[in-house]
Amino acid sequence: MGAVDFAAFVDELATVAGDAILPFFRTALSVENKKLKGTFDPVTAVDRAAETAMRALIRKHFPAHGIIGEEFEDVDSDGPYTWVLDPIDGTKSFIAGMPVWGTLIGLCKDEAPVYGMMAQPFIGERFTGDGASAKYRGPAGERKLMTRKCAALGDALLFTTSPHLFKPKERERYDRIEQGARLARYGGDCYAYCMVAAGTVDLVVEAGLDAYDIMPLIPIIEGAGGIVTNWQGENAAEGGQIVAAGDKRVHQAALELLNK
Repeated sequence: MGAVDFAAFVDELATVAGDAILPFFRTALSVENKKLKGTFDPVTAVDRAAETAMRALIRKHFPAHGIIGEEFEDVDSDGPYTWVLDPIDGTKSFIAGMPVWGTLIGLCKDEAPVYGMMAQPFIGERFTGDGASAKYRGPAGERKLMTRKCAALGDALLFTTSPHLFKPKERERYDRIEQGARLARYGGDCYAYCMVAAGTVDLVVEAGLDAYDIMPLIPIIEGAGGIVTNWQGENAAEGGQIVAAGDKRVHQAALELLNK
């Protein structure tokens, strides 16, 4: 069974997650901090409820499949397929009432990302890709996603969720990119990556990502003609330090500065 055969099921997963999340968006929520020390890393009961709903649907239809998720223990696979779930990517934006968060759903075959979706139920948008093509569905209708040309860093619109999330040495390396870019903006989480696929953002540079933060986004960006690697230009599926770009030329320019 190919990844395309799972597309309708991924839509179901996004719908059950959205049903669990939307009633609580922009309401008074109890927020926990997952980290006892250091950076504030929020989680809510809504994150857990949405992931629970998706996991239940996967277990019902594909009991042999593995599951990697943000909120609960990983489930090993008896076969080649593993689901990767992040119920609310951008929880900090979610608790602030800002609609720049999304539900990430990815499917891996033999540990390689083969299908991904970012669903934003409040706005009603879904971005999907299988590595060969990508599409958008939402209030603006349905269209194919395509990255835009950007030959030089000096022409690039750059995003990172927050420069404060970098470690000191990483921040020094990131600052080289920002200083060379035409414009740098902060925030966005998963949305920034989807805007690379949509052709409105040229470059995203981040660090400290987990696998579930990036795996579902890789088939979307690559399907739209973009490229996603780590800072060494290697496979980004395990997370960590990430560079995503719509044009290979600006991606290469970013790598050269990061590794200067």
